[in-house]
Amino acid sequence: MSNAPAVLLRGHEITRRWGGLVALNKVSLDLHRGTVHAVIGTNGAGKSTLINILSGEIPPSSGSVELLGQDVTSWTQPRRARAGLGRSYQRNTIYPSFTVLENCRLAAQATVQKPWAWWSDAQQCTASMAAARASAKRAGLDDLLDREAGLLSHGQKRQLEIAMCLATQPQVLLLDEPLAGMGAEETERMLTLLAELKSSHAILLVEHDMDAVFRIADCITVMVNGAVIASGTPDYVRNSPEVRIAYLGEH
Repeated sequence: MSNAPAVLLRGHEITRRWGGLVALNKVSLDLHRGTVHAVIGTNGAGKSTLINILSGEIPPSSGSVELLGQDVTSWTQPRRARAGLGRSYQRNTIYPSFTVLENCRLAAQATVQKPWAWWSDAQQCTASMAAARASAKRAGLDDLLDREAGLLSHGQKRQLEIAMCLATQPQVLLLDEPLAGMGAEETERMLTLLAELKSSHAILLVEHDMDAVFRIADCITVMVNGAVIASGTPDYVRNSPEVRIAYLGEH
């Protein structure tokens, strides 16, 4: 029996065309439980298009996406979310006038929907409240449950976004630039959180902070002009001549 970690999300030869423009060209990658898989590349490399296709926001022109062994290429984003896929965005998508706990509860409700109980008070749903409290605690926000989200620091807002993802009880996390705009202390907190989360999740990290990427990632995929030019361990990518030429500008 293989000791390799399970593949939780797989993209196979994903291609996306916008008219005559090829935004993604036969991109393949596997996300394993217990690993952080970073995708890096300059602006326009196709990183956002890739994460949007994996999450179900846009369909591929060709290729396929598998989640937990199922072909989900035709599934909508909400259906993928309910099946175990969590996603954060480059820009905050929190509810600023709601508390930390309320934000997490709203996210949790997506997985414990009870349309037949439309008359009941959502705050009395013990399952969603328990998931909300657990996710906030795991993201390091258990001391801020009653704080309005809009009053949090930038780093805490990014933590809240991840807490909201965790409240949906995903197995796969797609994180789009979670370190953007963070100071050194906030970055350290986020990297610690990601290290704690990876044991029970497969994490895709799209990030521009190269120091952080090479610290936290187990595997790195490098994209240029919609195509993968290298994929492997941080040491492999760091020493790749193709990456040095195409991404780091070396000759």
